[in-house]
Amino acid sequence: MFTDEHLYSIALRKCSQIGDINFYKLVSAVGSAKEVWGFPKKDLAAIIGIGAKTIYDIGNAESIKFAESELKFCENQQIKINLRHLGDLPNLLNECEDAPAILYQKGEFNKKLTPLSIVGTRNVTHYGKKFLEDFFEEIKDSKLTSISGLALGVDTEVHQQSLKHNIPTIAVLAHGFHTLYPSRNKKMSEKILEQNGVLLSEFNSSQKPDRENFIQRNRIIAGLSEATVVVETAFGGGSVSTANFANHYNREVYALPGKITDKYSQGCNQLIAQNKARTISSIKDLIEELDIDKPKSKVGELFPYSDIKAMLSEKQQKIYDILQKYDSPVALDDIAEQCGFPSHKALPILLELELSGFIKTFSGKQFQIA
Repeated sequence: MFTDEHLYSIALRKCSQIGDINFYKLVSAVGSAKEVWGFPKKDLAAIIGIGAKTIYDIGNAESIKFAESELKFCENQQIKINLRHLGDLPNLLNECEDAPAILYQKGEFNKKLTPLSIVGTRNVTHYGKKFLEDFFEEIKDSKLTSISGLALGVDTEVHQQSLKHNIPTIAVLAHGFHTLYPSRNKKMSEKILEQNGVLLSEFNSSQKPDRENFIQRNRIIAGLSEATVVVETAFGGGSVSTANFANHYNREVYALPGKITDKYSQGCNQLIAQNKARTISSIKDLIEELDIDKPKSKVGELFPYSDIKAMLSEKQQKIYDILQKYDSPVALDDIAEQCGFPSHKALPILLELELSGFIKTFSGKQFQIA
């Protein structure tokens, strides 16, 4: 399941002075984490921006011992280990210069879904909750995956609304997979995995949910999607850091405005005033701005059959009735056989129906209700 490169990557990242950026510099210059581990230190020191203090810990036997233990832990817990330098990270996150060298993962990404990051205060108000309820109700049929941080408040609401509407959701943790913080969200984290969601962390199993980890975690939330929505936050709240990361990555940020007297709207109002976020004026406008892919209603769902029947000629109606029986495209020859018209006579009728917007055409002369 795991290779030597996983082992030496964990060991290298465990070294006291090797952060994500230095890790990436080293493996890019030398070729792999394994090669870095055995590379002469005097040659490593020649790499631009890598000082003697940084490389001092490389080759430490304790780091290898820890990495061996970590691989066993990940194997037992069915945790996938994504290495940035091997191209394992999601594409949008990989674009960020400070992307994590290692990203631990439970669950599987659905790459066909559009990611959307939604964050906010732990002290979510009725106003914030109502916005999220209404927003998720509107996007429930979209090809979307939500991203948040599994914290209390807005994060919890985002994951709960996603689960309620069967929208896959990604929770980015501020600690290793040996624990779950906050503990009251443990059952929810299990449900996220049950409903095709994902749990992510850049932290190994020795790292607890320390205060500084949450800010560090926020850059991953911002980096995973093209847009971040800030629901509610106070001045200087953690969500402001997520918005700042998103701005730094040239991603879109949207903020829900509120009364200037409401503490947990003040951070959002400030982001808007500083042109660091676009104003959310309505859920409809937000959905249009985000260009969320919602399935279009079929003609038959927009108009009752009696109205459609009145718009069609007898021959058009006959073909339309045939197509109505199928959920997938039907070949021209099959349509002709069922309606009793030769193919060359059925085709012009089908084209009339297409031009009127009642049906759509697929390659190979196949047709389906629009």
